[in-house]
Amino acid sequence: MVFPFSAIIGQDEMIDALIIAAIEPRLSGVLIFGDRGTGKSTAVRALASLLPDMPAVVGCAYGCDPGDTAAFCAECRARQAAGTLQAGRAAVPVVDLPLGATEDRVVGALNLERALADGVKLFEPGLLARAHRGFLYIDEVNLLEDHIVDLLLDVSASGENVVEREGLSLRHPARFVLVGSGNPEEGELRPQLLDRFGLCVEVKTPTAIDTRIAIVRRRDEYDHDPAGFCQSWQAADAALREKILAAKDYLPSLVVSDDAMKLAARLCMALGTDGLRGELTLMRAARALAAFEHADEVTATHLARMAPSALRHRLRRDPLDESLAGVRVERAVAEIFA
Repeated sequence: MVFPFSAIIGQDEMIDALIIAAIEPRLSGVLIFGDRGTGKSTAVRALASLLPDMPAVVGCAYGCDPGDTAAFCAECRARQAAGTLQAGRAAVPVVDLPLGATEDRVVGALNLERALADGVKLFEPGLLARAHRGFLYIDEVNLLEDHIVDLLLDVSASGENVVEREGLSLRHPARFVLVGSGNPEEGELRPQLLDRFGLCVEVKTPTAIDTRIAIVRRRDEYDHDPAGFCQSWQAADAALREKILAAKDYLPSLVVSDDAMKLAARLCMALGTDGLRGELTLMRAARALAAFEHADEVTATHLARMAPSALRHRLRRDPLDESLAGVRVERAVAEIFA
């Protein structure tokens, strides 16, 4: 039984970022850096359990969406042509990618048992297949081996996992929200992978006494009676679930005005972010936040709220300014949005 998402307190920026990523999967993912024991993995699993079951093709190893025929895997296309395709529902997957995972475990490989026993080349899907349309969670992501990082970069850029090995040649859809967590004291993340995360949040151990007491009490109540504790938060989780679903439906109708885009561009230019991914991510995150709040339009307030998490990991190091990245973003927001 998973700790209720609505019961998590003391980490507002992390909670907001995960909700925004659930509303707008095109943000690519969330990077959560901070102290140990601050609820990072708890929040990720709680969010996935909060979301409703998704439409999925019955019997598909990749959980293909029956409403998105263009993204079907080869097996689903064959079933569709034969008229045997059946639509059902499946839970949103949350897949852990352990640091010691082999390449075969991540991308999939030939089923050697069937190959030796029956002489059949059967593909055994890996973690990327299981994570399709869900969340791929990597704890201590900054310690991930370089060759696995390269795989993730290729797949996250294309949305497909291509397997060319051991006589196999196939591809399957692999679109997921990448969620990574780690402690910056244990090493930095490669810039190429860092840039693939849409949002980056910093979590710290709460310093307010009342907040710390509330967190400990809730965790103790959950450990003592998980079923009863989850039942007491069921209504709050249901209300949040409906709000997220309403935001996903409302999102396509929201248009970002030229004035809002100019503010986003001026902010990224002032901070010196490379490329245009900063503006694109900030625009998408602010629009998702506006949809969550059911606002009529994206405003400067939405941009200001999402700017730290959308831009802090895209800043160049400034030898003349040793301020934290989040502080630099907030300072630029205050100057430009004034």
